[in-house]
Amino acid sequence: MKIIVDAFGGDNAPLAVLEGCRQAVDELKADILLTGAEQEIRSAAAKAGISLDGIGIADAPTVIPVEADPSSIMKEYADCSMAVGLKLLAQGAGDAFVSGGSTGALVVGSTLMVKRVRGVKRVAIGTLVPGTGDGYLLVDAGANHECRPEMLLQFALMGSAYMEKVRGVQRPRVGLVNIGAEETKGLELQIKTYELLKNAPVYFTGNVEARGLPLGEVDVAVADGFTGNIILKTTEGMGKFFSNELKSMVGSFPGVLGGLFLAGKLRALKKKSDANEAGGAPLLGLQKPVIKAHGSSNAKAFKNAVRQAMTCCENNMVGLIEEYMVQYKARTAEQEAPNE
Repeated sequence: MKIIVDAFGGDNAPLAVLEGCRQAVDELKADILLTGAEQEIRSAAAKAGISLDGIGIADAPTVIPVEADPSSIMKEYADCSMAVGLKLLAQGAGDAFVSGGSTGALVVGSTLMVKRVRGVKRVAIGTLVPGTGDGYLLVDAGANHECRPEMLLQFALMGSAYMEKVRGVQRPRVGLVNIGAEETKGLELQIKTYELLKNAPVYFTGNVEARGLPLGEVDVAVADGFTGNIILKTTEGMGKFFSNELKSMVGSFPGVLGGLFLAGKLRALKKKSDANEAGGAPLLGLQKPVIKAHGSSNAKAFKNAVRQAMTCCENNMVGLIEEYMVQYKARTAEQEAPNE
């Protein structure tokens, strides 16, 4: 399989992208096609001593700025590294796409070029968040600020498919983010979504409060993009807070002694909390896998984003989402059919 990678997506591009792709080729035996200004890519690789053996390049002269209007990827920046990569993916020149560029542009571009799975109303961002056990998938993490109940239902279907096929979780527990566990809690959106999820082809465990997310109460947390993004940013902020506090504690002499005894556990905790381990967030609902790497991704993150893209392809994540959508459509038609 071939993974197309945006060489100029992200704050540390193209160097971090080149380093990560080199690691992916060497360690994962990945087949990489970079998109971006070819001369700049070759110059940066030569300067850093990075071999491009086994890595192809598709020339794309421009880069879409993060602050640009997302829709400009179809007009003013139609020849940018992200747009060229998405076009190649849509044309069948690759099996998946990875970019650390503008999230808005990636959502718009992938929706219009790669296209959605039949029946999917909106593409959603699924972000793996650290927590008890292997953490949970938060969907939507920011792509859709205003949602309808049917959209949240589809987020649950797509998130469940991802956790099953990519993360290997059998029968993922799906929870609806709400202000209480009772069925009648929340606004109209949550109340109506709850009714839909009760009859959906997923393992719906009911409402889940935000405090239960890091404690491992669900494998998939379903929310509108506005709520999901607040949860994500709050989690990131608390992670940095605890990290800073831990550093200050270990900085003292007693802390150093204690740290020696806890070194193994601290390393494990650091790895578990490291966003670079996941590599990126999948855009769920597309006809082919697209992975959004964090803008500040380093080489390790890009390597793991490629790994995640490969896993999505190998385990046919898109196929299961399509299957879920067919089941959902059939069940909906059955419920709407008049009683004979």
